[in-house]
Amino acid sequence: MEYEAVIGLEVHAQLRTESKIFCSCRSSFGDEPNANGCPVCLGLPGALPVLNRRAVDMAILMGLAVNCTISSKSIFARKNYFYPDLPKGYQISQYDMPLCEHGSVPVEVDGATKMIGITRIHLEEDAGKLIHDQGDVSLFDVNRCGTPLIEIVTEPDLRSAAEAYAYLVSLKQILQYLGICDCNMEEGSLRCDANISLRPRGREAFGTKTELKNMNSFRGVEKGLAYEIGRQRRVLEAGGTVEQETYLWDAAQSRTTLMRTKESAHDYRYFPEPDLVPLVVDEARVEEIGAGMPELPAMRKQRMIETLGLVGDHAAVLTDSREVADYFEAVLVDYANARGAATWVMGEVLRLAKEAGKPVGELTLTPSRLAALLAMVDAGEISAQAAKRVLPVVEEKDADPTAVVEELGLRQISDSSTLRAEVENVLRESPDEVRRFKEGEKKLRGYFVGQVMKATGGKANPREVNNLLGELLA
Repeated sequence: MEYEAVIGLEVHAQLRTESKIFCSCRSSFGDEPNANGCPVCLGLPGALPVLNRRAVDMAILMGLAVNCTISSKSIFARKNYFYPDLPKGYQISQYDMPLCEHGSVPVEVDGATKMIGITRIHLEEDAGKLIHDQGDVSLFDVNRCGTPLIEIVTEPDLRSAAEAYAYLVSLKQILQYLGICDCNMEEGSLRCDANISLRPRGREAFGTKTELKNMNSFRGVEKGLAYEIGRQRRVLEAGGTVEQETYLWDAAQSRTTLMRTKESAHDYRYFPEPDLVPLVVDEARVEEIGAGMPELPAMRKQRMIETLGLVGDHAAVLTDSREVADYFEAVLVDYANARGAATWVMGEVLRLAKEAGKPVGELTLTPSRLAALLAMVDAGEISAQAAKRVLPVVEEKDADPTAVVEELGLRQISDSSTLRAEVENVLRESPDEVRRFKEGEKKLRGYFVGQVMKATGGKANPREVNNLLGELLA
């Protein structure tokens, strides 16, 4: 029997607020353990939560970006469960009345675009952190308690591990373009759980789902889903029954391991949070937040294709991150050749940023400096190869490109009379090659160009050299 996978994803994105969602403690990764805690974080008796307005605004912005309806009234609830990193014994979340509902995200797989439905986006607080590598004991760090999260829940619209990967890439781009999450999975600011079931192809009813956790990269999600789909298929083909369970992805073993039987919603004993009033958002506030929406990656990519004449693959690379897209378009302020600029940004600039170990926006090779260098190449003042030598020096010394060109002596010789003498001298010293060229061995033109370049220390303008060779060899 042929089976079809049905996949839904739950993504937790940590919001980039300065303080936590229900108190004024600092929300920051990497601080000293237990430096950011208070009675609210620890759930001490009498401590009352106060909602962070900025977290609400960020959640609304994300909802608008993925075409959600923003609820005029939503309610916080207590999600009750015991775990050592949850001091209160419950998590403040949203349940039956979330802030954002019924959205969609377009994804592209194998050249086709598919809309993935968003069931809901709701606000909640993060739990703390347990450290287990301390011998016989585990340590607790309160710093992460109360960090604001949005949980983004899809409809069961995904049908393959590849679609899930594409969806996560699109979602990450949106979050980063909005500036509301740094999406660092290694630091835990973006986490993903998956629900997977199989059903005979053509049947509408869903099969029994399992949950998959502990996937700390997008490729890990893709591999984990592929493995779990295969595991469920083997169970079904053997005549077995898939149980509703939670599995962990073991990246080292490239397999899933059973964690626990899956809880249902009633196991969490949800009830309205008595210490928080309903969250009421008026239309004027939603419109104000929407007015600050940046151009999103899909729209920016399409604009670059339509107005700048870029090919789709180039536009996709340049809009992969907002920072790279901003850098590229800043180059165009001083340099009009969009395709030429795209080639340099995608190649040399991204390589330079990787080698320097810093974001494109922090390079001392600023967009205006790159534009100036490219203008020199177009004007024939330096060669493209020379420009590639200049770039790392500009970055290392924080120097002006023109000064670096002069310092390294890379300015091209384009004067026709000077080059003519060099070309004539090469031809005079290469009589055999000239004869063979005239007898039809046309590839020797490259030899002549190379000899002229050697004689001038690489400073001759190749275009002018070729023009003179054509004239003199004729």
